[in-house]
Amino acid sequence: MGVLRTGLVVLLLAGTVACATTHPPYDYTKEPDPRKGDFVLGPSDVLKITVWRNPELSTDAVVRPDGTVSLPLVGDLQAAGRTSVQLKEEIVKRLRAYLKDESAIVTVAVTAINSYRFVISGNVERQGVFSSNHFVTVSEALALAGGPSRFADPGGTVIIRVDASGGVRRIPVDYPGVLAGTRPNEDIPLLAGDTIYVP
Repeated sequence: MGVLRTGLVVLLLAGTVACATTHPPYDYTKEPDPRKGDFVLGPSDVLKITVWRNPELSTDAVVRPDGTVSLPLVGDLQAAGRTSVQLKEEIVKRLRAYLKDESAIVTVAVTAINSYRFVISGNVERQGVFSSNHFVTVSEALALAGGPSRFADPGGTVIIRVDASGGVRRIPVDYPGVLAGTRPNEDIPLLAGDTIYVP
């Protein structure tokens, strides 16, 4: 009886180890957290640009696919890749050539975020391109996709991320561990352009 019980315990432990997800060590702290900084503008974002005491220069603008916006007098400005503060500073700089009041007061407000898009592919209930008006984590993104399908190996989930220089990183995510609360550091926020792949 004791031998049978010992054998059962060994089998259970072996099954637990077999089901456990392991992946190479990864430093998740080196990945940027977009929630901790100013929002970086992108194509299709909608802006309300106000020039105080100059309603004719104030406008609603949509960031075009080439990343630019157009303003009266100023013309085209690069908006994508900049924060609203950086864009405001550029507008003020350009307006100084036209306004007598060198201390022109300009505000740039983001009224609609449309550039934050990411892809979820593989064995999930709903594959596709998703968007959100706020930053989402891996678990939130997969919830939008209905979660892994019954054919999935969610422990092998990866984020495919392309950096500014064109380099590609594959960030491993133990999704069951994230849900169980044992891998909270892997539930990182997605960046625009990320792809989550569930094998």
